[in-house]
Amino acid sequence: MEITANLKWPGALSDPSGRRPGKPRSEGITMVIDKGLGLHAFEDLMAASGEYIDIVKLGFGTSPLYPAEMLERKIDTAKRNRITVIPGGTLLEAAVTRDVVPAFFRQVLAFGFDGIEVSDGTIELPRERRDELIRDASGLGLRVFTEYGKKILGSRIDVTAFAETAERDFLAGAELVTVEARESGIGVGLFDERGTCREQTLAEMLRVVPNRKRILWEAPLKEQQVALIKSIGPEVNLGNIPVQDVMALETMRRGLRSDTFELNGAFSDYFI
Repeated sequence: MEITANLKWPGALSDPSGRRPGKPRSEGITMVIDKGLGLHAFEDLMAASGEYIDIVKLGFGTSPLYPAEMLERKIDTAKRNRITVIPGGTLLEAAVTRDVVPAFFRQVLAFGFDGIEVSDGTIELPRERRDELIRDASGLGLRVFTEYGKKILGSRIDVTAFAETAERDFLAGAELVTVEARESGIGVGLFDERGTCREQTLAEMLRVVPNRKRILWEAPLKEQQVALIKSIGPEVNLGNIPVQDVMALETMRRGLRSDTFELNGAFSDYFI
């Protein structure tokens, strides 16, 4: 069978919304959580979906559990696809607790990570110490993504505290502030015990957010992604996306799935 040279879909079908920028993106960022993919699975992820991923987080404290060569190869593969790779914030929290932060930073740089996550989802981190960690990481040339919220089931968002934390983090040198939802998306922060978005809380947060482009919302479940895309737009920054859902999320951003079909501009025309 002869292969056609022009294997390119019409723009009206590949991005009906007309609102998805290419890399490097300053909005519409997708952060994927990798909970332990092997090298071949990771390479397959990059081949199929690498263009739609901006950040890969090696979840929790998984980074030290990989064979060193595999970890280096995963990081290198992601970076060749113009993707920032960060260890999970829990690993830095462990480093703080064990008083080995300088060693943590040395290994982050040695393995080739180009960013870190500063969080206090499990520990109590004084504001001054949080500022110090952000500044130290920035000074080492690392991109810094911070996180607001606790991982405890039933924890809620204090909107005023969120706004204050975000402002202080930006001043200290953070690029993005992430709203905690864990990898489950159930009963934490913005989402209730069924995983449903607390719409009043979201509305209050959007009123106090100084710059929506600098907020990343953890939203591991499809219904959460739909709610945030419809509330904020396809340019919303979303995180803790399961690796198998990257392509599905991208279709929703572009209006190529029924959940957000109205984004493609043809929805209203069809019913005229």
